[in-house]
Amino acid sequence: MAACAATWAFGIDAVKICKNLLQTGDSCLDAVEKSIRILEDDPAYGRYLVGKGGMPNAAGTLQLDAALMEGRSLQYGGVAALEGISTPISVARRVMQGSPHSLLVGQGALEFAKKCGFTTQSNDHLLTAQGREEYEKFSHRLHYESLFDKHDTLGVIALDRHGQIAVDDKAGAACATGDGDKMMRFCPSFHVVQLMKQGLSPSECCSSVVAEMVERLGEDPPLEIGLIAMNMQGEIGAGSTVKISGGHNGSSSYNGFAYAVWQHDCEDPKILVHS
Repeated sequence: MAACAATWAFGIDAVKICKNLLQTGDSCLDAVEKSIRILEDDPAYGRYLVGKGGMPNAAGTLQLDAALMEGRSLQYGGVAALEGISTPISVARRVMQGSPHSLLVGQGALEFAKKCGFTTQSNDHLLTAQGREEYEKFSHRLHYESLFDKHDTLGVIALDRHGQIAVDDKAGAACATGDGDKMMRFCPSFHVVQLMKQGLSPSECCSSVVAEMVERLGEDPPLEIGLIAMNMQGEIGAGSTVKISGGHNGSSSYNGFAYAVWQHDCEDPKILVHS
């Protein structure tokens, strides 16, 4: 019954890793953490605003966020504005399993990571030439409305062969990507999982939540959001307002929201598009 999914076309690389780990018996938590960590630590994925090589903040400093949830024990761990460490997902897991707190930010997150044995790196080491170039372009802009041409997020959800899922083993899992500042007003991933508890399919839940957000916020300026979800049967669905998704590994762009999936009855992961 194992299955996994990830946001965006580049997420297929995380799904390939996750699939292999699930097939060899790893837990959903291990599979999600490891698959994200590998991409975070590879500067080639920085252009997707993930991990090492990502885009720095307004001060030129790379700050990273990550969160991890596990449903059976109702555990959650997250870090935000973490500097000097390229794999925030692993720090988030240590927060979940070794801290009385659920979320650590900034200097507190960094000090916790150091105590856990994580090696820090300089900001110059974490940035790439492309990241520096983008920052130079940004520093000459006058209007915040056009700061980012894209804002990707690597979100991975997984169901293991033991029936355990990251996030909620009573209903399923969901994650969101896109305009985070607007999405935070609605808690869309939580909303999707609550709808799945009522028996709706993952696709129905994602589409319903996206439609409500668009109705409440309007379409001027347009809202960009992508949602993926999975229920306890390993069924996967998505909902989105994304018009065009960037390609990956030489592929052309996609007309809609591209996301990657693998299910136990499929040999290889594949990219699907919600339009």
